[in-house]
Amino acid sequence: MLRSDFSYELPPELIAQEPRERGRSRMMVVTPPDKIVHDNFIHFPERLDREDTLVINDTRVIPARLFAKPKGAMQRPIEVLLIRPVTPSVSEGPGGSGGANSKLSRVPHTTSFLANARDDRWEAWCKPARRVRVGDELRFSDRLTARVLEKSEGTIVIRFEGDVAEIERIGMMPLPPYIRRPYVGPALSRPEPAESRFYVDDRETYQTIYANEPGAIAAPTAGLHFTRDSLDRIASRGIEVVRITLHVGIGTFEPVKVEDIAAHIMHSERFEISEDAAAKLNAAKSIVAVGTTTVRALESAIRDGRFEPGRRETSIFITPGYEFKAVDKLLTNFHLPESTLLMLVSAFAGVETIRRAYAEAIREKYRFYSYGDCMFITKRGLRTQD
Repeated sequence: MLRSDFSYELPPELIAQEPRERGRSRMMVVTPPDKIVHDNFIHFPERLDREDTLVINDTRVIPARLFAKPKGAMQRPIEVLLIRPVTPSVSEGPGGSGGANSKLSRVPHTTSFLANARDDRWEAWCKPARRVRVGDELRFSDRLTARVLEKSEGTIVIRFEGDVAEIERIGMMPLPPYIRRPYVGPALSRPEPAESRFYVDDRETYQTIYANEPGAIAAPTAGLHFTRDSLDRIASRGIEVVRITLHVGIGTFEPVKVEDIAAHIMHSERFEISEDAAAKLNAAKSIVAVGTTTVRALESAIRDGRFEPGRRETSIFITPGYEFKAVDKLLTNFHLPESTLLMLVSAFAGVETIRRAYAEAIREKYRFYSYGDCMFITKRGLRTQD
């Protein structure tokens, strides 16, 4: 299929800039091939069947967006988005400066963000990248700087120097670029980041209530709708809730750049399924995945009809024609045109089903993307590539 097969026009005013009250989003209930019901997420627990097992992703978003002091004649600061920790090669040696003879290996997120930060070295996005060179010092606050060790197309590698605990204080939530926020300046020019209302609010609203394992640089947004009350109501009906972890990575922001989607190379993300979770999943009669990240983890963890516990990476790219082995129902948000997430949802429900649903969502003025409304797909659609 072609990337353009997943294109649609969205009025800009339907891109949610702030979330609704948690648990009060609109919810489109889609039963393939063509049944659509308009509801509210507050009724989601009652939409589940008693034999369902609900699977949630408990990754925690880290404050990965940092601002460094402007260089030279620059008027605005240098923006840095941490992607993942890296480890120095033996050839660099302790205290080495990196450079042409140094090799740094990318490693997946672990379950401890600050433990990774204390390893000092991170791969990052940088803007404006053209103004940053190997050897430059980036000054984030009076207590935290970083040295640029490597630069390649699109990314840099930095080594933190100073108090890495500052990252938790001065870092901002890595919101997707379509969510607009007023610029509040680097920590050097403000006594406390909490001056910004959005800084405080986003730290709460761009995090699921069950977030536990630090390491994501984007939220598993379908989980943002849940409240303690909704989880309690689900449990009171005897429905099992199973936690797994997939740390959402940089690929969430990366568009599909090739027209033939079969040529797209999917990003790799680290996930973990515990022994207890695997046992509950293997006993499940019907699995309801909360979000596309949960789908990717579950479909990657099943072998010969059984879920395997453990930590591993997945680069699974789910497109129409894929045969689902793990997931029976899906709660998800409304996704960007031509995105891998929209392709996954189209594979699950059916391309034409999703086209009709999105067209109706636009007519009914649903709110789209990370802070937007949600869709509950009550069963798999017919497997097709068309």
